Amino acid sequence: MATDGVVVPTRSFAQAAASEEVSVPLRVVQIDGLVVLKIIKHCKECMPALVTGQLLGLDIGSILEVTNCFPFPSRGGEEDEEEADGANYQLEMMRCLREVNVDNNTVGWYQSTYMGSFQTVELIETFLNYQENIKRCVCIIYDPLRSGQGVLALKALKLTDAFMDLYRTQNFVGEKLREKSLTWKNIFEEIPVKISNSSLVSSLMTELETDAPATQCDFDRLVLSTNPFMEKNFEFLIECMDDLSMEQQKFQYYYRNLARQQSQQQIWLQKRRTENAARKQAGEELLPEEDPNNPIFKPIVEPSRLDSYLITNQIDNYCSQINGFSGQSFSKVYLMDAFHED
Repeated sequence: MATDGVVVPTRSFAQAAASEEVSVPLRVVQIDGLVVLKIIKHCKECMPALVTGQLLGLDIGSILEVTNCFPFPSRGGEEDEEEADGANYQLEMMRCLREVNVDNNTVGWYQSTYMGSFQTVELIETFLNYQENIKRCVCIIYDPLRSGQGVLALKALKLTDAFMDLYRTQNFVGEKLREKSLTWKNIFEEIPVKISNSSLVSSLMTELETDAPATQCDFDRLVLSTNPFMEKNFEFLIECMDDLSMEQQKFQYYYRNLARQQSQQQIWLQKRRTENAARKQAGEELLPEEDPNNPIFKPIVEPSRLDSYLITNQIDNYCSQINGFSGQSFSKVYLMDAFHED
């Protein structure tokens, strides 16, 4: 393009987007209604197996738009063959979508979960693998069983920047965690989810909407059977408490060994100082007050606190589910009690 005799080079949208650094924090994950339905359909059809799939869309400023998705093939063979087949399938699907002019930019992945049990090391590793090529990606977690209680159990997660920096060093000792001011609450960050539809889809849904005063989702909220869901939550909560107790025992064992080592070092140092005092009086050369070859001076490796952090996060998730579900259950009981009195 020429302006007053000066040729101004033009840049494509892709070049302009690539040259800009991501500086605006991610605020909202906007998902098309059709994508939400495809995720729900895939997760429900494959129950009780856990499934996963690819999210496609656009990263625009503080909004991450998810406009399409496709499921990954189910696993059923050797692990190496599964990874190769999954990668080939993903590349082929993205090529096909590109050929038909559909959004094929990867923005993350979705996966199903069972009773909110998703906070694992595997999820963190997957995040790091994605973020090697994608600066900002999210994971959509969907819980089919929780959704069966009359709520849409769909959430978008990402790892915090502070946790990612520390995870790359694999140094989850108390000193580093205090230095970074990192607690168990700072591992995952939940991003608000906004479900949107195009104007044409909204118009079609208005045309198809019936005159029924209530929907199936409304009836699901009135189901009084709470025992199975609550029992499973308490069962998993007890298991997590046992795991946390085992992690605490590891740290107790570490601190006992550390105290024993420090006591042995003090005894050895006292003997060495007494010996050096005698050698000094005799005019002999003093011995060093530390001996690296002595086993009592070898540092004891502090256990990683990552597992205990993840378990604590999972306990908090179960407690939140129990708290929220029990509150809804009490409301249902009071409502039915009022109906019986009438």
